[in-house]
Amino acid sequence: MANYVLVAGAWLGSWAWEEVAAPLRAAGHEVHPLTLSGLAERSGAPAGQQTHVRDIVAEVERLDLRDVVLVGHSYSGIPVGQAAERIGDRLTRAVFVDANVPADGRSFSDGWPVEAEIAAHAGFWPPLTADDCEGQGLTGEQITRFVTGATPHPGATLTEPAELKAPLSGLPATYVKCLLDGEDPGPVVSELVESGHWTLVRMNTGHWPMFSQPAELALILAGAAGAAGAAG
Repeated sequence: MANYVLVAGAWLGSWAWEEVAAPLRAAGHEVHPLTLSGLAERSGAPAGQQTHVRDIVAEVERLDLRDVVLVGHSYSGIPVGQAAERIGDRLTRAVFVDANVPADGRSFSDGWPVEAEIAAHAGFWPPLTADDCEGQGLTGEQITRFVTGATPHPGATLTEPAELKAPLSGLPATYVKCLLDGEDPGPVVSELVESGHWTLVRMNTGHWPMFSQPAELALILAGAAGAAGAAG
């Protein structure tokens, strides 16, 4: 059985994983949803990019987890990719759910310009509105849950650069592409898949599958742990 550490993307906390965690636990896995500094119940805590990396590494070490499957959704793929490198042989596999992947010396804002919006909102990236969530396979109830649960995202985590010591191509990983958010995973992910250590999985849903298709996402995550075991 694997130890899952689940990290949601911008504006979200551990609460976002409730419907994914339940079936994984029912299958016998340990599941540890994590809220990053400055978000949800940890709002107000100062946070930069490396703060979030340390949050993840510290959780793995605090719980003394082995056979870890690190899961990063959206923005959190950037700190998860760095943390995966730092936890060494504790890692079984990393899973990037419709996520950004880190590049040494580059930040989230290099690919998604948010500096002006952060500056206009006192150093935070404001959450999306209900209208922004349309077309992503979410019900009205799911959109309401997202919007009411979201908190402003600390801007420094988006503008500070990632720090990697080795190429991501050496990382055992699965990339989950959510098709309603665009079918092309992009050239960086495509190259990583071609490296042989990465597996590409597609979901016919939008950018927040933990809300729109939680049971299906749980099955993919369980399969990622199984694939890692078979490879080992």
